[in-house]
Amino acid sequence: MNASSARLPLRCWAEIDLAALERNLRLIRASLPPHMRFVAVVKADAYGHGLPQTAARLMHAGADLFAVATLAEALTVRELGPGWPILLLSPLLPEEDRYLADYDLTATVSSAEEVARFDAVGRAAGKQISVHLKIDTGMGRLGVWHERAAALLDTLLAAPHLKLAGIFTHFASPDDDPAFTAEQRRAFLAVLARCPAVKPEELFVHADNSAGLETMQGAAPFNAVRIGLLQFGILPHANSLLAKVHTEPVFSFRSRIGLVKQLPRGTTVSYGRTRTLERDSTIGIVCAGYGDGIPRAASNRAQVLVRGVRCPVLGRVTMDQTIIDLTDVPGAIVGDEVVIVGRQSGAEISIAEFSAWADTIPWETLCSITKRVPRLYRTVLGV
Repeated sequence: MNASSARLPLRCWAEIDLAALERNLRLIRASLPPHMRFVAVVKADAYGHGLPQTAARLMHAGADLFAVATLAEALTVRELGPGWPILLLSPLLPEEDRYLADYDLTATVSSAEEVARFDAVGRAAGKQISVHLKIDTGMGRLGVWHERAAALLDTLLAAPHLKLAGIFTHFASPDDDPAFTAEQRRAFLAVLARCPAVKPEELFVHADNSAGLETMQGAAPFNAVRIGLLQFGILPHANSLLAKVHTEPVFSFRSRIGLVKQLPRGTTVSYGRTRTLERDSTIGIVCAGYGDGIPRAASNRAQVLVRGVRCPVLGRVTMDQTIIDLTDVPGAIVGDEVVIVGRQSGAEISIAEFSAWADTIPWETLCSITKRVPRLYRTVLGV
């Protein structure tokens, strides 16, 4: 938001409670064993929360490592200060390799080609490049296939300008396929057992994320967990071992009523489908649409809060406005706040509920709030 637009009244905005974010991290950490390190996943602009602001608060709260997807994200975190390990989860393009040495970044290794490239970067810079070896245990995306992992590990350990700082895998469906997740876990542990050169106590060893934290059980060598949605107060899986941690929502999405209209009973309207109103009705025009992040899939399905009352969305969500039924909200006027996601007067619409109306998942909902929507940050820690 530039200097001139910052002075304009807000039509649609997102509120980010950084104090709640810090409280969430502390709650999650308190629920983990003391040796378990916190990997804060802040890719995709910290899931739409704002990367610089979010990462800075997580640094203050004591995150151990930051995981990002792109080089640009990594440099944004690095600009906040030295000292924190930053892991690039996605593969690097060859022309990006040199930044590993320039900015002290950690790369994910999945192939012998990457080992050679990153070792060359370290040789040219006269330093060791930190890497995490990724093991593909069945997701079929990044990582060396688990049956070939030992050979790649030997190649990596023989590279003089690489330093193995971690080893990890990614579970494909921890929330809805526990049997396959268990098989992936067994394959990963088998790799570690076949590689005596790996000393877990000296590395970040991680597999689980917010959706299924099993690393706390038994004597497994895991000593780190990747936390994405949960740090933002969103539980991706009700049966997660951390479901008992009552984190707070960090994100809310709000707009205002731009117009109120009265329509008498019997009026024929077309809200995606032609209908005749069965009662005298009040409709409101919300100053937000799919150009802001309310998906068209929510048309005729979603609800919003006005004065603490749930109001259904009528018709198709358009680029700049959304129609809602205000009939059950006596006294609603132009300028009233509309809560699309969040709390108001004791009522709440969660990100999970809103995402279900839009036939999507919370990850996508958060990432879909557009740049047209200013982010307002609350910073006071409070209680």
